[in-house]
Amino acid sequence: MSAHCQLTGARPGFGNSISHSHRRTSRRFDPNIQRKRYWLPSEGRYVRLTLSAKAIKTVDAIGVDAAVARIRARGVKV
Repeated sequence: MSAHCQLTGARPGFGNSISHSHRRTSRRFDPNIQRKRYWLPSEGRYVRLTLSAKAIKTVDAIGVDAAVARIRARGVKV
């Protein structure tokens, strides 16, 4: 599963791990991605969304229909 959020567009960030001796090695900061199923009443079906933890809270606040409209506005197929 690719580590990006369908609603917010959050993707992994990249940086360095720095050891005690100050050697740097590459690392990746992944967003907290979850797959969640929502009932979409306007279409009478369930949709499965790949969302970050922050986006799940956003869906709870604005509602599923508004969230799916935002996702579709970004050009992502739902």
